[in-house]
Parts: sequence; C-alpha cells; structure tokens
Amino acid sequence: MTGPARGDASPQVLDCRGQRCPLPVIKLARQLPELPVGAVLRVLADDPAAAVDIPAWCRMRGHEFVATHPEGPGYEVRRLH
Repeated sequence: MTGPARGDASPQVLDCRGQRCPLPVIKLARQLPELPVGAVLRVLADDPAAAVDIPAWCRMRGHEFVATHPEGPGYEVRRLH
C-alpha cells in the first residue's frame, strides 16, 4: 500500500458524521490507542464543535493534530505515544 508523500501509511478512518459533541472526541479517544505509535487517524466529523474540540484534545493528550480537511469534512490526528 502506498501512503501519502511523507511515506506514512494511509490513515485509518473514523466516521463520526451526524454525531454531536462530545461523541467525535470520545470515539477518537477510544480508537487512537488501538493504532500503532505514529499512525494517523482521519476523523470524519461534521459537528462544528469538532473543529475546536479535536485540536484541543490533541494538545491536552500529547498527540499531533496533522490537518483539517474541510471538504471531507475531516481531521487527521497522529498517535505520538
């Protein structure tokens, strides 16, 4: 499998569309530890609060907020530990 330009594997996807705060962050917090360190998880979330909640959660938990994909809508998070 070929990943993005940085050589990472393609991100796994967590579909939280149609779910409201705090569910996208709760599901992110449950799924990310199941992935290997360095893995990227793409969270599909259309709740406007996710745009603030997901980056804040990453800062508080020490994970990397990689990108926002408004056309998705989606957010990418890298597990750091």
